[in-house]
Amino acid sequence: MHDRDCLHRFLFEHFPIRGHIVHLDASWRALLEHREYPAVIRDTLGEAVAASVLLAASLKFEGTLSLQLKGQGPMHLMLAQCSDALGVRAVARYKDAGYQRDLASLSGEGSMTVTVENEDLSQRYQGIVPLAGARLVDCLRNYFETSEQLPTRLWLHADTHGASGLLLQRLPDDSVESRSLGSRFHEIDRGEIDDAWHRVQLLGDTLKPEELQTLSDRNILRRLFAEDDVRLFEPAPVFFRCRCSRERVVGMLRALGPVEVRSVLAEQGHVEVRCDFCNRAYRLDAVDVEQLFSQAAAPAMDGSERRH
Repeated sequence: MHDRDCLHRFLFEHFPIRGHIVHLDASWRALLEHREYPAVIRDTLGEAVAASVLLAASLKFEGTLSLQLKGQGPMHLMLAQCSDALGVRAVARYKDAGYQRDLASLSGEGSMTVTVENEDLSQRYQGIVPLAGARLVDCLRNYFETSEQLPTRLWLHADTHGASGLLLQRLPDDSVESRSLGSRFHEIDRGEIDDAWHRVQLLGDTLKPEELQTLSDRNILRRLFAEDDVRLFEPAPVFFRCRCSRERVVGMLRALGPVEVRSVLAEQGHVEVRCDFCNRAYRLDAVDVEQLFSQAAAPAMDGSERRH
C-alpha cells in the first residue's frame, strides 16, 4: 500500500484541530530483524515506536524524541526514539517471566518519560508519563490531560506485521494552523469548537485496530470524518535509522577507561561492542585498543610544537 512507512498530516478546515496518521511496515521489519520478542513485548514496543513518531511530528525541533520505560519488572527497559526527520529505532530488554499487557506490571511499577533533546544536547525537555492505565494509549491520554501540553488523543496498534497510530490534537487559537483557517475558524464560537473536539474523539474511538492497520489513510479519514472538511497533506517518509558508529563506540570505551577495557581484552582476546538497536558488532583487537588510548593521551600540538 502506498501510504505504508510514512506519516500523513491532516487538518480540519473549520476547527482548530489537526491530526497525524503513521504506518510502519518495512521500517518495523527492519527494526525487528535481529530481535525475537515475545508477542506482548513486541506489540508494546511497536505501539511505543508509533507513538514516538506521532509525538515527534507534532513538535518543531532538531534532534530526537525518546519514549522510555524503566523498571524492575519483566520488561525492565523499553526505549523508542524518533528523530525530527522521522528516523526511528527502538529496543526492549526483558526477563524470562510471564507477561501481562498491563504496562505497570510489565515494568514492575516503573517510570515512563518523554524526552526531547537537540542534536548538540544544548536543549532538553523531559516529561513524566504516569503509568495510569493498562495500555500505552491510556498512559499518554492521562499525561496530556494532566499536563500543560495541547489536548491530544492517540490510538495505537502493533503486531508482527506492522505498527500504526492516529493522533488528534486540539490547537490553540493563535497557532499558525489556526490562523491559516482565517475567518472560517474565527466565526465559530468556543462552544462549537469544544463540541467538535469532543465529537472527533468519540469518532476516533470507533476505529478498530484492524482498520487502523489495513485501511489507507484517505479511507480512515472518510471512515471517521465523512461529515467534516479535512485537508490531507503530502506524506513524509518514516524509516529505520540507527545512529551507532565506530566513533561513538570509541568514545564509550574511552569513557570506561583503559583498566576496564584492557581487562576485557586480556580475558577475551578482543573487545566487542554490539549495538542494541541494529545488532551491528564493533570489534577491537589489541592494536586497536592501544591506539584508542594512546590517541586519547597524546597532547594536541599547536603551530609552535610542530617539527618539520
